[in-house]
Amino acid sequence: MSKNVVVLDYGSGNLRSAQRAVERTGATVTVTSNFQEALDADGLLVPGVGAFEACMRGLKAVRGEQVIGRRLAGGRPVLGICVGMQILFEKGVEHGVETAGCDEWPGTVEPLDAPIVPHMGWNTVDAPAGTRMFAGMDADTRFYFVHSYGVRHWVLETHSEKIRAPKVVWATHGQPFVAAVENGPLWATQFHPEKSGDAGAALLTNWVDTL
Repeated sequence: MSKNVVVLDYGSGNLRSAQRAVERTGATVTVTSNFQEALDADGLLVPGVGAFEACMRGLKAVRGEQVIGRRLAGGRPVLGICVGMQILFEKGVEHGVETAGCDEWPGTVEPLDAPIVPHMGWNTVDAPAGTRMFAGMDADTRFYFVHSYGVRHWVLETHSEKIRAPKVVWATHGQPFVAAVENGPLWATQFHPEKSGDAGAALLTNWVDTL
């Protein structure tokens, strides 16, 4: 049987393009804001475009932060894309306004330190060995980015041998920023897999294969 994926509809994100991209992996995809459907799905995809504060406001309106937290507490897969990745962090700062995020990871989403903003176009990423997210891909594989903000400093440290440290993937535009994170059932990408052609399709297939 095909896996059931929910694309969370909270008023932000390329919902239909995300739906079509995941459907091409063979999964059955539903776009909904329904709390129980999002909780029960094999996989939950959280898209996001626009401002951090607006996305958090929309997410809370559908209790999205609760469904993300409950899924992760049960080890159930979640994939955040673009601002859907950013809101997983502790907070975002845009135009001097600080907004609390979902706080699944410590860290701050802040303006990119680069001569040209937004960062728009294709870029390579530096993924650590052993990531399931990038399995089967070459080191020079490119993904499509569109963003002006990002996480420039990864601050979560894991000192216990019993806790597996997240695999943090970096890219550079002006200065390094977090391009993706693989942390057990929680995966996230700053780039858009649904706009990244064959590379994005391979990544989404890798994710669906974990469900």
